[in-house]
Amino acid sequence: MKCFERLVMAHINTIMPETLDPFQFAYHPNRSTDDAISIALHTALSHLDKRNTYVRMLFIDYSSAFNTIVPSKLINKLRILGLNTSLCNWILDFLTGRPQVVKVGNNTSETLILNTGAPQGCMLSPLLYSLFTHDCTARHDSNTIVKFIDDTTVVGLITDIDETAYREVRDLAVWCQDHNLSLNVIKTKEIIVDFRKRRTEHTPILIDGAVVEQVESFKFLGVHITNKLTWSKHTKTVVKRARQNLFPLRRLKIFGMGPQILKRFYSCTIENILTGCITALYGNCSASDRKALQRVVCTAQYITGAKLPAIQDLYTRRCQRKALKIVKDSSHPSHRLFSLLLHGKLYRSAKSWSKRLLNSFYPQAIRLFNI
Repeated sequence: MKCFERLVMAHINTIMPETLDPFQFAYHPNRSTDDAISIALHTALSHLDKRNTYVRMLFIDYSSAFNTIVPSKLINKLRILGLNTSLCNWILDFLTGRPQVVKVGNNTSETLILNTGAPQGCMLSPLLYSLFTHDCTARHDSNTIVKFIDDTTVVGLITDIDETAYREVRDLAVWCQDHNLSLNVIKTKEIIVDFRKRRTEHTPILIDGAVVEQVESFKFLGVHITNKLTWSKHTKTVVKRARQNLFPLRRLKIFGMGPQILKRFYSCTIENILTGCITALYGNCSASDRKALQRVVCTAQYITGAKLPAIQDLYTRRCQRKALKIVKDSSHPSHRLFSLLLHGKLYRSAKSWSKRLLNSFYPQAIRLFNI
């Protein structure tokens, strides 16, 4: 069944227009969590580069998002998006009339027929959810809604303490009610990034009469984002996870595995942990954070006895590779940031007044891509 779902999913992706919800980074070619985080950070940093500005980032949590999809409303949206009647009827039949039981030991509950939601663990469910929420977009240019399936972040750009547009995020609660989605206000958090010398007290956001908690850091798509936009907390977490995987690497060496096998184990486990979302974060990492990451590589290199690529080299290669993919993909939301100079040989460097923006992914990618 999952193989058949993959075929249906591939077919649906060929029908969907490339311009459909450009800030939904799941189930699109040449999109990843790196892109979602990079766009959110670049939007914030570009705004913070101006005077008398700050950014409010709202990380939204839904209660049982997949389980609350209304199939009839989903099918109406799919028909509008161009899916034919036969496929819509098949999806409707797939989502309705699903028997469910709970079994504990030798005891089995009565069968319950489900006619709402998308089944957990199915290949189609995340795609159907992203299509169900494709029209959940920002109404104002000063707000950006970045989505990766049900992970949703509202980036509000505030100038001169005017939060009128951002506070219309309450319209999102109305949209959720119309679509049978429930906002979990308790798990919804907000980060305020404010580098002004004279800061004012920020009034909290109210959703359905409940106050959204303001926090100093939040884990979004596996990355710890702080209100200072520094990466020490994330780096410490990554280094700790990577060091835990040094133990099995040592055991493999004790068991007599050769350098090539040890190097492959390192690439599949430790290197993947160290380089997760590296293109979005590494440029603004402090010198101590970079040394901490490189120390893990040096330890692994000593264990394996093989030459391992340095973190800086991996960052450079991945930035150049991702920049090339964005340049070739005109539908990518970041494609507009790569504009050629008049002579048509080099790309225009991004203007920035702060090192935070200058060291972020897109200015760094343009600089590396021009080399």
